[in-house]
Amino acid sequence: MERAEKHEFVTALNSELGDTGVVVVAHYAGLSVAQMTALRASVRAAGGSVKVAKNRLVKLALQGTELEHISDLFSGPTLIAYSEDPVAAPKAVVDFAKGHEKLVILGGALGSTNLNPEGVKSLATMPSLDELRAKLVGMIQTPASRIAQVVNAPAGQLARVFGAYAKKDEAA
Repeated sequence: MERAEKHEFVTALNSELGDTGVVVVAHYAGLSVAQMTALRASVRAAGGSVKVAKNRLVKLALQGTELEHISDLFSGPTLIAYSEDPVAAPKAVVDFAKGHEKLVILGGALGSTNLNPEGVKSLATMPSLDELRAKLVGMIQTPASRIAQVVNAPAGQLARVFGAYAKKDEAA
């Protein structure tokens, strides 16, 4: 990479990391190209991105963001996975790491909060924003359907009583 390309990369990564909700840092030494491609695909499917770059360039990109405190994690062959959804990238990386022991999670950041590897794993067990929204909508709809059942029940009972009297009169 030439100097201008490096500057452009650092600027682009800085703006991407400034808009992200969570960053996961991991060592990837020993992973094959096919495994890295699978990791990128799983993180992309979850709504995140994976970048492999020189540690020095990533540290420069972190300057001026709220993620600057994780710059000490960058030593050796590292990758970063990030997403706007605070659960998407950690969940995808942790799921991938379960099947590939060569991917070692070093830590990460949730905004200005520093995460150790256990923190990343616990964040991955939480439901995503979409799952939480679905649960919330379900909780809101349940009382409404119960209210509708309660309101309609007396009318249904009255209709059954009138129907029974009508059949009784026809039989007589």
